[in-house]
Amino acid sequence: MLRVVLIDDERLALIQLESTLRALGSTIVTATYTNPLLAMSEAAGWEADIIFLDIDMPGLNGMEAAKQLEECCPGSAVVFVSAHNTFALEAFEVSAQDYLLKPVSRDRLSRTLQRIRSRKVNQEQTDKPDSLLIRCFNAIQFERGGVPIRDFRWRTSKAQELFAFLLYHQDRIVVKDKLIELLWPEVSFKRASTHLYTAIYQIRQSLKRADIGLVISNASVGEGYMLESGDTQIDAVLWEEGVVSLDPVDDHNVAEHEELLKLYTGDFLGDYEYLWAESERQRLRNLSLQHATELADYYIVKDNITKAVSTYQRIIELHPYYEPGYLALMEFYNRLGELSFVQEQYEKLRSLLWRDLKLAPSAKVERWYANWKRLYT
Repeated sequence: MLRVVLIDDERLALIQLESTLRALGSTIVTATYTNPLLAMSEAAGWEADIIFLDIDMPGLNGMEAAKQLEECCPGSAVVFVSAHNTFALEAFEVSAQDYLLKPVSRDRLSRTLQRIRSRKVNQEQTDKPDSLLIRCFNAIQFERGGVPIRDFRWRTSKAQELFAFLLYHQDRIVVKDKLIELLWPEVSFKRASTHLYTAIYQIRQSLKRADIGLVISNASVGEGYMLESGDTQIDAVLWEEGVVSLDPVDDHNVAEHEELLKLYTGDFLGDYEYLWAESERQRLRNLSLQHATELADYYIVKDNITKAVSTYQRIIELHPYYEPGYLALMEFYNRLGELSFVQEQYEKLRSLLWRDLKLAPSAKVERWYANWKRLYT
């Protein structure tokens, strides 16, 4: 639960915000103030995760209050709440975590809480020298305190897939019958049960040897298993929470969107041919493509061609069959006068589609390229 303090000289606004927070059920409102001067005098004892602060208050301006809070409450996230958006730029200059307009909607407030909660968890993990992170983009890898655990070994490929499946269903019971059907469908039930027991034992031993404190418990009176994640972080989960909680790209959060683009390094369990993971793989891939193209569109609107080009280069690196990405790069390179790069992108797309899919580029790409060739050859 997040500990929250509310400061607003309008009592009705305080009541409404507190009511909305209580309805969301993920916070504890530890103090409310209508007098900002009194609030500042007591701030050092709050230990708050979030401070919701009105800007236009008598006696002490919210901006000045925020500067004081940076000193006396360095671990607290400040969120400004105002009836006007005229102070937004100034608010972010004093390290505000968010800027909400009154009346604050429940959905908007929920996104703010989720974002701050994710940052808090990430920071806590960073601060712990023994914190465990499991990477699932491309291959399964373990990190402790930001350092890869390189001596980890799986005994068998079945043990690795079993762990991956339990990880995908983290903190949920997976019945034995489902695991047997997935991993040993052509083996007798008795023999498959032995294989399952052996694989679970191998996983537990591998985790123990690497000093990885994950627990795989027998659940449902021995009829299933559950991977207890505890405070372990998973990169795919952290990435998706970040994408979902962030507002659309703007001048204030573009850096966070760029960091999320870097975090998505490849498909979910992409190095393994697990058919059961394909739907999740495709779902995250689509979310990644949507997020990256929104970031590229932002740079196009800002006429930042260099950033737009680098973003689209990243897009086709992660999504090599995404034709609109190649077409966008061809158009950008043409605007920059880099004609050889236009040719290179077209040839790259054409060769890839034919080699892997026995397809030609779409009619839209072919028309654009044909028109371009008539102008420049």
